Amino acid sequence: MTSDGRLARGARTRTAVLDAAVSLASSEGLDGLSLGHLADSLGVSKSGLFAHWRSKEALQLATIDRAVAQWQERIIDPALRAPRGVRRIRALHEARIDFYATQVLPGGCFFATTEFEFNARPGAVRDRLVEVFAGWAGFLERLVEQAIEIGELPAHTDPALLAYEIDSFGIAAAMRSRMLDPDSTYRLARHGVLHRLRALCPDPNLLPEGPS
Repeated sequence: MTSDGRLARGARTRTAVLDAAVSLASSEGLDGLSLGHLADSLGVSKSGLFAHWRSKEALQLATIDRAVAQWQERIIDPALRAPRGVRRIRALHEARIDFYATQVLPGGCFFATTEFEFNARPGAVRDRLVEVFAGWAGFLERLVEQAIEIGELPAHTDPALLAYEIDSFGIAAAMRSRMLDPDSTYRLARHGVLHRLRALCPDPNLLPEGPS
């Protein structure tokens, strides 16, 4: 029992540190991470963190994985409760914009920040980010394909193109909300995807006329 308790506390500590790392990296990038910086911000010893991650790169990779888990918990899982088809696609985009709007992360979006940071820098961190972005694009495409299969999008719809368009609205919202009026930016991002889906869907009554 004592051993189990220590393991549970260790897991909680690790998650708390990685949550702080994701938050920090959303505004300062993955290069801004260091065990010393995190230790100072959390009020813990650097040596204690070193037991979990033996290098900066190991910390960066673990931070990416934690950001993926957050994305799953806060965006993908809620969206999957919506019916398959255009409503699920819209729910995914709405959950993404909601995540940005609640300002969980000070930099707005971990992935938007790190994509620009590492898009031309080879190495293990970039390779992991490429895997994540490819997985996200593939997931969006599968949702579009499902909507086509059940007749909620036309058969001629290009899944890769529509997924790219939807993701572009999300990226633009993440980036522009940091420089321009966030309420207006999020409203445009919501309306853009909704308008696109209503224009394609044979039964637009499946979707509201405007953003909620």
